[in-house]
Amino acid sequence: MTTPVFPPLRAAYDPEAFRATAHALMDQLADYLKAALGGGAMPVLPWAPPAVNQERFATAFPEEPPQELASAFAGLMARVLEGSHHLHHPRYVGHQVTAPVPLSALCDAVSSLLNNGMAVYEMGPVATAMEHHVLAWMAAKLGLPSSARGVLTSGGSAGNLTALLAARQAKAGYDAWNGGAHAGPPLTVLVPRSAHYCLARAVRIMGWGEGGLTPVDVDDHFRVRPDALEDALAGATRAGRKAIAVVASAGSTATGAFDPLEPVADFAQAHGLWFHVDGAHGAAASLSPKYRAQVKGIERADSVVWDAHKGLLMPALVTAVLFRDGARSFDAFSQEAHYLFHGDGDDARPYSDVGLRTLECTKEMMPLKVYACLSVLGTRVFEEAVTASYDQARRFAGMLTAAPDFQLALEPDCNIVCFRHTPAHVPPEGWDALQVRLREALVFRGSFYLVQTRLPRGVYLRTTLIHPLTGDADLEALLDALRMAARP
Repeated sequence: MTTPVFPPLRAAYDPEAFRATAHALMDQLADYLKAALGGGAMPVLPWAPPAVNQERFATAFPEEPPQELASAFAGLMARVLEGSHHLHHPRYVGHQVTAPVPLSALCDAVSSLLNNGMAVYEMGPVATAMEHHVLAWMAAKLGLPSSARGVLTSGGSAGNLTALLAARQAKAGYDAWNGGAHAGPPLTVLVPRSAHYCLARAVRIMGWGEGGLTPVDVDDHFRVRPDALEDALAGATRAGRKAIAVVASAGSTATGAFDPLEPVADFAQAHGLWFHVDGAHGAAASLSPKYRAQVKGIERADSVVWDAHKGLLMPALVTAVLFRDGARSFDAFSQEAHYLFHGDGDDARPYSDVGLRTLECTKEMMPLKVYACLSVLGTRVFEEAVTASYDQARRFAGMLTAAPDFQLALEPDCNIVCFRHTPAHVPPEGWDALQVRLREALVFRGSFYLVQTRLPRGVYLRTTLIHPLTGDADLEALLDALRMAARP
């Protein structure tokens, strides 16, 4: 007996209705992209308080679909496009989230429609093959050996946690995965004080508490001091902690600083520690012949995290966790799930079953967008994007240095630039409050989107020059807009 399908349900899967709706949406998105890239009168962020947007998108779900379904969908998408943050606007210079290449968005649509989860090969055969090749390409760019393997996961926080879980299983001296955090001596990881907060979260998630992270001093440029590593290790030992790893940043979040990776690698090797590089932002420097030296030593790392949704212009979230010894990628999650994984004997750990090595079980087709864009657009466009953004940061730093009413925090290592406006009519003790006020003024006005950070000398404005089409004229306009907003 055939199970009846109700008309509204059948209509929801109708291919021709989907075709018409999709064509209309592509036109809508192309018009939006043209307007956003052109800047003009479009605000970068059409600011509205949370309560306003909650009211604008209040729950009003109909029981039956409207007669003009395509029109209703187009109307809703118009409201979404109008009210959202416009990262493709050239005057978006805020967080480390890029304006993705448009082709990647089409891949997301394909991924969503196919819905091939990747826990086991059978559920995502094409995406699994693509992931293998994307990771091999990334590992080769970093200079890792051909035996390196890895996995794609959902963001740098999950990526760093995955790497530290593998480090724990490799270096703890006991089976912490099965025995728990208290099955052996308390552990710790040496981490620069400038490192991303997700590392502190990771050690707490693993049950190590506050002492699971041993901070290492940084210099005036916010790079880890190699000469401070010995003292940090000795301090951890005195505190009763067994250090298992040392972490270095390749592009820290606050200032974009690159730690000196070679001496950190030497220290890790001398003490038998796992060497992990958080290259979420800066590993992409490996693509640039001009700036590749920034990550010299990364090829010696036991593990590296690299966000494709930053330097590779992909939509969030796509993070690679790469392991020098590919077999170590299985150490992060050492468990069985027989309803999914059927390998035994020599094939007990098949690389083709990605769920053995990731936090996610049902994982979207992350590699599709990266593989497709590398295949269709070529690799040079990504190499040039990294070089251009780093070049532009240095030009912007030059503008700031030449301006008597601006103060550069430090020379940029990558495409992150920190600075503050210091007009003559505002005394130094008022500079912190001024930066906060200026940022709010520009963001609420929608003319620019930038963020702020607190450094030892106070509050600074922070820009990430991550949009490939942001120009020097936009940055000159930013300085003029800040001057105008600061007028008494």
